Amino acid sequence: MFGHDIVVNYRESYDMFACSGILFNHEGPRRGLEFVTRKVTNSVARIKLGLQQEIVMGDLDPRRDWGYAGDYVRAMWAMLQQDAPDDYVVATGKTHSIRDLLDRAFAEIGVDDWTPYVRQDPKFFRPAEVDLLIGDPTKAREKLGWVPEVQFPELVKMMVANDLAVEGAKLR
Repeated sequence: MFGHDIVVNYRESYDMFACSGILFNHEGPRRGLEFVTRKVTNSVARIKLGLQQEIVMGDLDPRRDWGYAGDYVRAMWAMLQQDAPDDYVVATGKTHSIRDLLDRAFAEIGVDDWTPYVRQDPKFFRPAEVDLLIGDPTKAREKLGWVPEVQFPELVKMMVANDLAVEGAKLR
């Protein structure tokens, strides 16, 4: 919030061309392993390659607005091409649960039932978990002409394929 407020403050106080983007979860193959999307896709790749037996997870029900980082970079570029600076929400406007993520990731390696590979552990449950995080990208769509090009299934496919390549290369 401070980042957004300071951008607005500098824009208004110093007449700077400064835009603030509230970017919902922007995911991709370079996302850190500490994020649930990469934890899942990397673990799925490692399971496929015989390097890992299971994934230990927390709550599987929270829903997130996950989009492709490359699409979000296009939105940032579009913000900077405007005649006047403004603030935007960059999101897909769609949510998927962690269960949906597991469904898609395991499907990429030909596994229909992922339950034997996933174990829940209470230590990974967040005490202040937010059940639903979703953004409204209407302004970005209307003013920037921005829409996400990579949809959730393609994003998960891309991430699993990358993790298979990276983990497979370590075996060589």
